[in-house]
Amino acid sequence: MIPALLLLVFSLGAPHKAQADENPRVIEITAKRFGFTPNQITLKKGETVKLRLTSEDVTHGFFLRPLKIDEEIVPGKTTELTLRPETAGTFTTICDHFCGVNHGNMKMTIVVE
Repeated sequence: MIPALLLLVFSLGAPHKAQADENPRVIEITAKRFGFTPNQITLKKGETVKLRLTSEDVTHGFFLRPLKIDEEIVPGKTTELTLRPETAGTFTTICDHFCGVNHGNMKMTIVVE
């Protein structure tokens, strides 16, 4: 009887988790020489989010090795990526496509709590 009750409890809990992942929070990020807007976002560890990336001018990169992000942001096109960070910390995303003289200063902070 107890195993059947546990199975019922776990099966009732599963759809809630799936629904949360089906409709993740969407964060809009815009790239423009020589910065990202917003320049900092805060995520929760284990939370699934969708990042919607656009460029206002030239092709930019959006790179962050610890969170396995490596995207190209092309003008006139929206790039979407789904992310579920499993490590807390403060991370710096960079543009890894040369976009002009101040390219090296093009960074964004992602805080995972």
